[in-house]
Amino acid sequence: MNKTAQIKKNHQFIKLRKLIIVSILIGFLSAFLGISLKKITEYYEEIFFHQASTNPFFYILFPVFGLSVIYFLRLYMFKKKENKGIKEVFESTNSKTKNLPSYKIPSHTINGLLTVIFGGSTGIEVSTVVATATIGSVAQQKENVFRQYKTELICAGVAAGITALFSSPIAGILFALEVISRKVTRAFVISNLIAVSIAFGLLTLLKEEPLFTVSINTWHLRAIPYFILLGILAGINSVYLTKCVLFFKSQFAKIETHYYKIIIGSVILSVSLFIFPQLYGEGYHAIKTITTANNEIPLTFTLALTFIGVLLLKPIVTSITLASGGDGGVFAPSLFIGAFLGILVASVLNTFFDTQIIPVNFMVIGMAAVLSASIHAPFTAIFLVCGLTNNYTLFFPILAACLISKYTAKMIYPNTVYTFVPSI
Repeated sequence: MNKTAQIKKNHQFIKLRKLIIVSILIGFLSAFLGISLKKITEYYEEIFFHQASTNPFFYILFPVFGLSVIYFLRLYMFKKKENKGIKEVFESTNSKTKNLPSYKIPSHTINGLLTVIFGGSTGIEVSTVVATATIGSVAQQKENVFRQYKTELICAGVAAGITALFSSPIAGILFALEVISRKVTRAFVISNLIAVSIAFGLLTLLKEEPLFTVSINTWHLRAIPYFILLGILAGINSVYLTKCVLFFKSQFAKIETHYYKIIIGSVILSVSLFIFPQLYGEGYHAIKTITTANNEIPLTFTLALTFIGVLLLKPIVTSITLASGGDGGVFAPSLFIGAFLGILVASVLNTFFDTQIIPVNFMVIGMAAVLSASIHAPFTAIFLVCGLTNNYTLFFPILAACLISKYTAKMIYPNTVYTFVPSI
């Protein structure tokens, strides 16, 4: 009996040791991929956006070129299969037999990069999530002992990837928990903590700066009713984004000739970018512009019209980018919409009601609130945005707005782009 117990104990120790080693490898590879993709995307997006700003002809050329290259890559390199985004991760974790094939790593990485740098109005976050989830999935398939840890190792890759993109280990773990796993096991805690620790260590070693540099020092209790208002509006806007994505994907799915999708998508995207250059790519350049602008933005008719136009068009061009073959998701669009919504609400309140609220606070809270409602993951949104700005001053207002926006969105429409299942 003692001998049997000792054998079992040794076996458990070997399993634990292997789990720790594979979690370190997954954490490093996922973080390295996430950081590399982020850096390359930022570098080339800035170059191409500058070229398009100088010569508007490129607003027409870039989208059609980018979507065409993605189409031919899919046709000749990636087994003629379209990328489904995070739904691919769900399909894998919900099935004992279905795994993420290794070609999904270059497929999502390359296609996500090409989509964004050539003006596709989405972000690299979902591409990174699926690529890093695939790293976890491939690692899980290599050893029989890991078969029972399939979801945990996929989540470890995802958590490390999110950490690398947003400099927030807590957001990485919470996203893996809230959106993908939805349960905590001993293996989940071990593998994910190790993976995000490695990812954060790599970020520290590389001295990665926060994506947005904002100066937030305080917030006022008198602004609480306005935070609630922003949360409700964020929930409504997130439903609009979700509905747009689902509607345009269903409409484009009816077009049998894929190149017609590219042409239609490119035309709409080009016209939109020509009118509102802020919609180019991830849109982080536009957020940085309004972040560095004067804290008190005077609301003129032209500015109000621009903000409203951007808020109405962003979900449409994001949806068309994805429906016409682009690779991405709703992460970056949600942050973009939230930032512009927050600034617009603050400007209206200050201009017409003399509330004297702080616009940059509303911008940051808006980013978290729209993301929370779009993916139904409020705690991920809180720590993700706090990590983006490297500032936790607004933690409690963000918490309130994120919970309000999520439940507002769920009351209007219960699904997200991840959970919606089309009726056959």
